[in-house]
Amino acid sequence: MTNTMQAVVIYGREDYRLEQLPIPVPGPGEALVKVQAVGICASDLKCYHGAHMYWGDGPVPPNVDLQVTPGHEFVGEIVAIDDQGRERWGVDAGDRVVSEQIVPCWKCRYCQRGQYWMCAPHRIYGFRRVVNGAMAEYMIYPADAIVHKVSKDIPAAHAAFAEPLSCALHAVERAQISFGDVVVVAGCGPIGLGMIAGARAKSPAHVIALDLAPAKLDLARACGADIVVNITEENAEQIVRDLTDGYGADVYLEATGHPSAVSQGLNLLRKLGRYVEYGIFANEVSVDWSIISDVKELDVLGAHLGPHCWPTAIKMIESGTLPMDRICTHQLPLNEFQKGLDLVGSGSESVKVSLLPPSSAPE
Repeated sequence: MTNTMQAVVIYGREDYRLEQLPIPVPGPGEALVKVQAVGICASDLKCYHGAHMYWGDGPVPPNVDLQVTPGHEFVGEIVAIDDQGRERWGVDAGDRVVSEQIVPCWKCRYCQRGQYWMCAPHRIYGFRRVVNGAMAEYMIYPADAIVHKVSKDIPAAHAAFAEPLSCALHAVERAQISFGDVVVVAGCGPIGLGMIAGARAKSPAHVIALDLAPAKLDLARACGADIVVNITEENAEQIVRDLTDGYGADVYLEATGHPSAVSQGLNLLRKLGRYVEYGIFANEVSVDWSIISDVKELDVLGAHLGPHCWPTAIKMIESGTLPMDRICTHQLPLNEFQKGLDLVGSGSESVKVSLLPPSSAPE
């Protein structure tokens, strides 16, 4: 093994560079992992383009460090680990592993209460230099990380999908879906498709998928939607009301990050309905709050990361529950990271784009 590796490094808004860096050295209780695949998330794209929530207005970026390596949805093989790491995680060199996207401190109020996904320091891979991400040949899993084994029998890009799927399943759990519910999922990207599969597993009356792209709506059916609506051609609100005797949907899951989807959800829901927001917005979004309060008395819930859902997500992927070959549409070499970002940005050309480091890249 050489002493250097390829890695993507963030220098600023729309200034990501492929560089040659030293291979990191694991400390006590840590693992050195050879990255096999890293997915490009919509949040990666929004960070790249300078979304306010990542960069803010001041000289010091509030949610992303300069000269950090991005990438928070990944899988890899352990190449070096000590006895402390082996005992903590129950893994060994040669194992294929994923790590949850947040590395908790285990000391703050949230961690002490078991709410580790809201950890106050909030060290998420690929946004802070203390937890460099996976757009590199090698990365470190810190001693405080949460690590899960993954089967070696599935493609690396599929295994890396455990991160977005766990996020989607957490949003579904927040929605408290019941038998007989009419559930609407806005957006049929990676998170939305995971929401559809998770919602279907709860056995509601209907899972309705909304999107602009016919191909993605077709994929939504394969993931469990029994009704699909192209919102450029059909009136989603009218379809939902016709299906529910005029009342509206019981649950609305938002996975687009587009401002128009917020008001759409508030209008689609029945009185006392449940709205779950997972999308990340480039800018602030305004709505008529009277719909939430006086008009409908809605439960409006946020969802963040994928706590406690990783084992289920991994099992779903390993069992073939999802049409993973159709979801993981593009795998590119690491040095084509810019092409990968552009593919995600185009919206209609891809579903899940992954980068493969040199030894994993297709011939």
